[in-house]
Amino acid sequence: MQRTPGAFPVGRDPQSVRQRVTAMEKLLERSFTIPGTRQTVGLDALIGLIPVGGDVIAAAMGLYMIWEARNIGMSRGAMLRMAGNVGFDWLIGLIPGVGDVADFFYRSNSRNLRIIRRHLDKHHPATATIDR
Repeated sequence: MQRTPGAFPVGRDPQSVRQRVTAMEKLLERSFTIPGTRQTVGLDALIGLIPVGGDVIAAAMGLYMIWEARNIGMSRGAMLRMAGNVGFDWLIGLIPGVGDVADFFYRSNSRNLRIIRRHLDKHHPATATIDR
């Protein structure tokens, strides 16, 4: 499948899925760098500041990665682990103050991306990329 550089991959092929879930993880966990530090935050932490509704929105965005995992044929066990990561992040996010701090340390979307990458590296090694 030929792509224009910078174009959003729309296919259901493993390479397109890898690119989409990597972009989603970056958006949710590493979009911005806190000035004066090397600490990154994303929409998950920022949206989580909105009481209750923010955590629901962030969890829904995290569930997107599980839907993509289903598209590439990941096992139910792996998808349940991913759902557990999203669910734990959502539950801890419901606790005022504690949930906001936890978003900096418990990055469910980064954990889920690692699970998806392991699957892709094992079952679709041609999709592997070199991270910078």
